[in-house]
Amino acid sequence: MTYLNWKKILFLLLIPFTLFGQVSKKELSRLPYDTLKKIFIKNDRDTKLQKEIANAYLIKAKNEQNPIRIAKGYYMYSVLNTGNKSIYFLDSVIKYSIKTNDIDFPAVAYTEKGYELKSQFKYNEAIDNFILAEKYALKNNIDYYFEIKYSIAVLRSEELGETIEALNLYRECLKYYKKKELRTPKYSIMYQNTLFALADAFKTLNQTDSATYYNRLGYTESKMTKNEIYNSLFILNEGANLVLKKKYKTALDSIKKALPKIIVYKDEGNTLAAYYYLGKAYEGLGNKHLAIKNFIKVDSLYNKTKRITPEFTSGYSFLISYFKEKGDKGNQLKYLTKYMYIDSTLQKNYKELTKKLQKEYDTPHLISDKESLIQSLESERTTSYWGIGGLFLITISVTSLGIYQHNLKKKYKSSFEKIINQTEQSKNNITNIPNDEIEIEANNSNVDIGIAEELVKQILEKLKRFESKKEYLQSNITVQTLSNTFETNSKYISKIVNTHKGKTFIQYINDLRIEYAIIQLQKDNKLRKYTIHALSLEYGFNNAESFSTAFYKKTGIKPTYFIKELETQTKNIIKSKSII
Repeated sequence: MTYLNWKKILFLLLIPFTLFGQVSKKELSRLPYDTLKKIFIKNDRDTKLQKEIANAYLIKAKNEQNPIRIAKGYYMYSVLNTGNKSIYFLDSVIKYSIKTNDIDFPAVAYTEKGYELKSQFKYNEAIDNFILAEKYALKNNIDYYFEIKYSIAVLRSEELGETIEALNLYRECLKYYKKKELRTPKYSIMYQNTLFALADAFKTLNQTDSATYYNRLGYTESKMTKNEIYNSLFILNEGANLVLKKKYKTALDSIKKALPKIIVYKDEGNTLAAYYYLGKAYEGLGNKHLAIKNFIKVDSLYNKTKRITPEFTSGYSFLISYFKEKGDKGNQLKYLTKYMYIDSTLQKNYKELTKKLQKEYDTPHLISDKESLIQSLESERTTSYWGIGGLFLITISVTSLGIYQHNLKKKYKSSFEKIINQTEQSKNNITNIPNDEIEIEANNSNVDIGIAEELVKQILEKLKRFESKKEYLQSNITVQTLSNTFETNSKYISKIVNTHKGKTFIQYINDLRIEYAIIQLQKDNKLRKYTIHALSLEYGFNNAESFSTAFYKKTGIKPTYFIKELETQTKNIIKSKSII
């Protein structure tokens, strides 16, 4: 299911709404800040005037050298833009508000930046910004802190498929909102949001009884608060849940009851979900004609919105099989091509093969079917030579992609085995993990680097103690901070590390952290349950992105793959022991 966009220009809606008439350009610069903000809100359809207001606000703030007002001026500009331009203004908001201790900023700016990055499918960066927003909101605005926590959970469950991790966050939010006055519109909406998210997450995990429990709670709350759209969404979500329970007739009643209201509210994401689950219900009842009719509606909505998640893609498998049985090769090829396009798009956007697509209709099978169809259609002269040429190019592209993925998987497996073999040979020691780079011999005592030999020995001894005490796990280590600790020149440390460790200082620190992480992940299976962000903090990195990058640079594989392979290895060992 998709979630309603309940966050819209958060900080601008924190004030009472007052109507103002048109104000001339000349008068704008003399108006108080709050008045300018109110006019900005009122004229949301007059972009030209809003730009003039934002400009007047910003100039006034800069003349007064007022950091938080400057930040809010830039925020107005961010609201008027999207994509990278909006991010540019949001970065300025963060710059001017970060030391102001304001109740809303920079948390709001980090949140909005997270949403912009999410829309660009930059999920790791989006999460990093949501986490920063959460950090600042925790200091000054506890309500907003939980709103951000909810946003992080949605991103994890909807976009990254990390449903279990998201569940823990949803539960924290629910616990918080239960303590609030739920008759207050703000808290009631967030309470219903969280109930819906919990129900949907349990449905995704196929824990249908838990999903029903939260759907019923949400239905009762939405009925009590007369929230029509959420009332319909809870009915729809339970209808989808009933499909999983194979109670198809009851499911149809629920979905048909919810759908008209969802259409009225122009909620295209959940309209698509409704048609998909209608199709699945009719499929379960053996009514292929009505199943096809609804799956085609799903495809029509996808054509319009260009947005679909793996949850709703299996309808294409049904369409392909149906038209194959009918001998309708034109439609079979049409939906097969669409299905493959969605598969490749999801792979690109989510940075991994979608397990659902792989399970139901894996790529090699798709290629084989497609080639057969093309040959058949060519012999029957049902398509043009240009069409065949285009399909041939698509097939070649997909085949190349398949070969590339196979080779990549093989390379990853080889890299994983090298890491395991190396650590087996030196279990309790931190050793260099082999990678594509040639490690320079650590003992370069004969090399003259322009530093007294005695001093070089002292610094190398201190580096040895630094490594043995695992001080590299401290975050924000720089060559400057370490030189202060060693009471020496930072240039000396840099040069000695370059020469005797064969790498830059940053690479040296990162490699030590990754080598330690590899050993700990093998020893402690509890660590494998951590999120990548949590692991990054555990091993001295500031965010998940920098940890993943350093891990890949050192080992040639991503940490998620390494952890997954370790889990598989552990299960195989347990299985073999039980057989013996």
